[in-house]
Parts: sequence; C-alpha cells; structure tokens
Amino acid sequence: MADGPQLNIDIVAKRFAVLPVPLMVDLHLEVAAASVVALVGPSGVGKSTLLRMIAGIDTDFAGTIVIDGVPAATAPPAGFVFQDARLLPWLTAEANIRAVREATTPAEARDLLGRVGLAGYENAYPHELSGGMQRRVALARAFSVNPRLLLLDEPFVSLDRHLVTEVQQVFLDLVRDTSATVVLVTHLPEDAARLADRAILLTGQPARIIADIVLPGLRGTRGAAEISRLIDEIALPSSETAL
Repeated sequence: MADGPQLNIDIVAKRFAVLPVPLMVDLHLEVAAASVVALVGPSGVGKSTLLRMIAGIDTDFAGTIVIDGVPAATAPPAGFVFQDARLLPWLTAEANIRAVREATTPAEARDLLGRVGLAGYENAYPHELSGGMQRRVALARAFSVNPRLLLLDEPFVSLDRHLVTEVQQVFLDLVRDTSATVVLVTHLPEDAARLADRAILLTGQPARIIADIVLPGLRGTRGAAEISRLIDEIALPSSETAL
C-alpha cells in the first residue's frame, strides 16, 4: 500500500453558537505523509472537533483542510476509531468489520481479526468480548477500508492500563504494516510519547498550538515528561466543556 496522505490544515475560524468566542482561530498545521501525529490538550479545547473536521464530517468552518490536494469533504474516507468501540450489538465481530465496506470478504475480515489477536472470535457478539477485545475489533474495522488516513479519538480511554498496552501494540503493528497517516487525539502525554512521531499541544479559547514536539528522540517517559512540563507551564482556562 502507498504511504498515507499529507494533510494541510488552515483554519481561519471555527465557531459554535453556544460559545462566546470562536473555538479555533488561525490554526495552521501540516502533517507529513505516513506520520503519526498526536493532538494533546485538555477537554474542551477542540481536539475531537478538529478530528471531525479532518474527516469531512464537520464542514461548518472558515478555512481549508486539504488531503493530498483534495478538500477533506470530498477526499477518500478515512478510518475512524471513536472513544468507544461502537460495535453493532446484533452483529458478530466478523460482521461488524464487513458492515463498513461491502467489498470486504469473510476471509479478509478473519485475517484482520487474526492480525489484532482475535483469531477464533469471528462469531462472537460484542457482549461476549471484553473491553479490550472490542477495541481491537474496532481497530480491525477501521483498517478494513484500507485507509491511507486513520483518525483516532481517545481510543484507549477507560481501558485498564494492561489492556492499553496490549491494544496500543496492535495499533502500532497495523500502522507499521500499512504506512497510514495517523492523527490521534489524546489527553495523556504518555500515550502521545509512545505512539506518535509528533505531539501538537493545543490550549486556550480560541484554541492555539502552544508546542510542536518531535518525539522520536523523546520516546517513553522522557517524551511524556516533556509534554507534561509544557502543559503545566501554560494556564488552561478553557478546559471546562468537552467539544
């Protein structure tokens, strides 16, 4: 598979009627092809909203988001992993994967389940799977559309820490195998430091980029400590309401 796309994000303004000030103003970001970028910041700063804008789900803003030269709203669909697994409870694990892309064959769905460590669970229903297993099915489903762009919105939140490590390793293996471009939303510095090539720190209202940290030389605890230090240095007055 070819490397994932390059993203060019130029937000002039993003507003919500319920907010007295714009959520974002003059926010500019470039994401290199086949890279993993983490958006880090407090709840309410607009991380999830920006992810929906990149996905072309939210088009009500002033500015442009371009994916390999194509506006986000008309670009090929991205793989999207939400904060919860969002599996359809009346479908098996295999059927959940096939539901998002009609062309996915049973063999392809089973292969994806095998890649996320769930071989033999093809006929299991969501209620028969643990939380970590459901997240792995959600990852397999996202990769079933052969995404060149993968968007993840706090996909590891509420998981036990031992499950987080397990699911994150599955994610890293899949990204390595596909060379997808990834934008990951998280509020946890340690997740950004383990998974991403860059961490973009957002804060304020309107939201602004306060730091752009290159992480390969700051993996693990060093990277997490650097992200935490920068967050702690900045007042975060806009972290009250999640958007």
